[in-house]
Amino acid sequence: MGKILITPRSLTRDGHPSLDLLKKAGHEVVFSTPGKQPAEEELLKILPGCAGYLAGVEKISERVLESAGDLKVISRNGSGIDNIDLKAAERLNIQIRKTEGANAKGVAELTIGLMFSLARFIPYHDGKMKGEVWERRKGMELEGRTLGLVGCGQIGQEAAVRALGMGMNVLAYRRHPDLTFSPSDKFSWVAFDEVLEKSDIISLHRPASGTGEPVITGQIIAKMKRGVFIINTSRASLIDENAVLTALESNQVAGLATDVYAQEPPEDFSLVKHDRVIATPHLGGFTGDSVDRATTGAVENIINTLQV
Repeated sequence: MGKILITPRSLTRDGHPSLDLLKKAGHEVVFSTPGKQPAEEELLKILPGCAGYLAGVEKISERVLESAGDLKVISRNGSGIDNIDLKAAERLNIQIRKTEGANAKGVAELTIGLMFSLARFIPYHDGKMKGEVWERRKGMELEGRTLGLVGCGQIGQEAAVRALGMGMNVLAYRRHPDLTFSPSDKFSWVAFDEVLEKSDIISLHRPASGTGEPVITGQIIAKMKRGVFIINTSRASLIDENAVLTALESNQVAGLATDVYAQEPPEDFSLVKHDRVIATPHLGGFTGDSVDRATTGAVENIINTLQV
């Protein structure tokens, strides 16, 4: 059979029982550096000779793909594939598989947690108390407020259901809306500008743009309600960080919560360190349940593809 490269950080560090299915199918399992996202140079050394690749969110360039003459399939332990040069993969007849929806519940629940944390400034107050400082910021109750979703596939829909259960209104924008999803009379599919203008909290749940250009720019932020909260559990490139920092200083944006970064770990911590920014280390799909679903699905996709 063939060698299978494993690169997601949680799997290279901790392993997973589902990887044994690859061995039982006759494959040899190889790992990138444990607990680290592999850079291009590492992939160029370890991917050649592999028939399958269980990939994380690392960039997979045309150069990397061209170096891997035996590669038949890349299987993502998630739904995002914008980190892969898809045109090169198609040209080289490398099949791309993903585990759609495997981490949807985990990311949606983190979104709700970040929303509460922003609305009540929980990390800020915790930090003050640990420093023996009694200081309070007035918070915002969520019932009756409006959550705006930019992107509303499986993750966005899971977040919408949870927000509706708390008595919120939900506005959702998606280029091709799923009109079969209509969970409540407090949920509406609307235009992008309506999400910007009417939402108290805006949460991003869409892929990166094809050009890599940010969706949330200074011009877009100016259309939002003053004092809006923004949550990004999707892709770092969706947000112009400098524009958000400027908006935080002017109080146009009351707070930002982010789980994603251009480099992981970040090279520049200036946004992370702002006292109205909540930063988590890409935890969205990092739950036991999500990891189990995503890993098992990704392994099965490799086995099934290579068996054909």
